[in-house]
Amino acid sequence: MIDDKLKTLLTIVRTGGFTKAAEARSLSQPAVSYHIRQLEEENHIKIFYDNKKTPVLTPEGEVLVKYAQRLDNLSQTARQALIDVKRSLRHFTVGITATVGESMVARVFAAYCGSHPATRVSIVTAPADDLYEKLLSYELDLAIVEGSVPLKRCKTTLLDMDYLSLIVAPEHPFAREKSVTLEQLKKERLIMRPEGADTRKMFESSLIRHQSNLRDFNIILEIDNPNVIKDLVVSNLGVSVMAHSAFRTEEAAGRLVSLPIADIKMVREINILYQDDFGHTEVVEEIKRIYDTYH
Repeated sequence: MIDDKLKTLLTIVRTGGFTKAAEARSLSQPAVSYHIRQLEEENHIKIFYDNKKTPVLTPEGEVLVKYAQRLDNLSQTARQALIDVKRSLRHFTVGITATVGESMVARVFAAYCGSHPATRVSIVTAPADDLYEKLLSYELDLAIVEGSVPLKRCKTTLLDMDYLSLIVAPEHPFAREKSVTLEQLKKERLIMRPEGADTRKMFESSLIRHQSNLRDFNIILEIDNPNVIKDLVVSNLGVSVMAHSAFRTEEAAGRLVSLPIADIKMVREINILYQDDFGHTEVVEEIKRIYDTYH
């Protein structure tokens, strides 16, 4: 469905050269060059800089590639939708952040598919910024993210209110406390998500508001995997600060104990995001209803 010339352009960007693009597309190199010239003439732009050993996009070329990628994603989505129609299926791709509660989200969509046997759902995990980009480029139908939503072109439905808290192993001395102070926490072995992770940024912002800094804490390990962090805390190898939605199952099973940090509130929204032209808002409503029954 996407123009062949745009496919050629995307292949050049992906492979890093005209020759490799020609091989990947089973075209001659002159044909690849001709596609690029046609695009330049049609749009009155220069796509690649001259005098470069490898293709380097001009600012206009970067814009064209950005929208070509969106067209390609939309084309693939349309193709999949047509296949699904023939099979009497509906297929949704849902993006979530790592700490939004993967097991809970998977359970909710499994229940939805159980009520709608002709529906298939693919769940992908990525940082919030990546999910926003994927949603805008039609790689995702829905995104479930924490925190404020910066996208004006998307609609949102509030799914839940989440909060950050300290988690410790049941045998940790803190497990018998009602709360801990920042001074107490500074003496602990802290396991955190890396810089840039949403939960970490929220914790750091809260510390700044209390004239403190994460550099004052004993961070022994940084891992970009909430499940590994939970396993380490369960083994009493450290403590962590994590979103409640990410450790509900472990807390209910008695494997983790959560408690607040005195005088610090770290509350945030969990929202379902979708494009204005998403044609199945009834899915969003039912997902929220199922989520509420599990909550």
